[in-house]
Amino acid sequence: MRPIGVIHTGHKDKEGTPIQAKANSDGSGWIEVYDEFVEGISDLDGFSHIILLYIFHRSKGYRLKVVPFLDNRERGLFSTRAPNRPNNIGLSIVKVEGIEGNRIHISGTDMLEGTPLLDIKPYVPQMDDRKGARIGWLEGKIHNMEKTYDDGRF
Repeated sequence: MRPIGVIHTGHKDKEGTPIQAKANSDGSGWIEVYDEFVEGISDLDGFSHIILLYIFHRSKGYRLKVVPFLDNRERGLFSTRAPNRPNNIGLSIVKVEGIEGNRIHISGTDMLEGTPLLDIKPYVPQMDDRKGARIGWLEGKIHNMEKTYDDGRF
């Protein structure tokens, strides 16, 4: 895989960064799409939100058991959204604020400045929302998401 662009945000350090894009609806940034991929963002301006797949470029190593944000108990890595992962792939849904040339202006950033972007997909509620979805150990804890920021544990 190779990046198609780079994500620019105001988040310079991991610590203090929102743990999820939805928890930072006011956080703005922009995506610089590399020239060779600009043609691929045509028609994207009709979507209010996009899914970004990117590389956790400052992630170092991983453990298969972690104490995730929003909890104080050790959990299996794949039941969390912890950034230190075997393949360092991140996923966020962000709001499209506008597109100018090779720049996509976004809000709801939860990634670090200079994050390499792997792919963009349109967010389509009718395709992406799952009625009756269960949220496992996060049940009863998700209400703290908007108040939780990276505390340096990863």
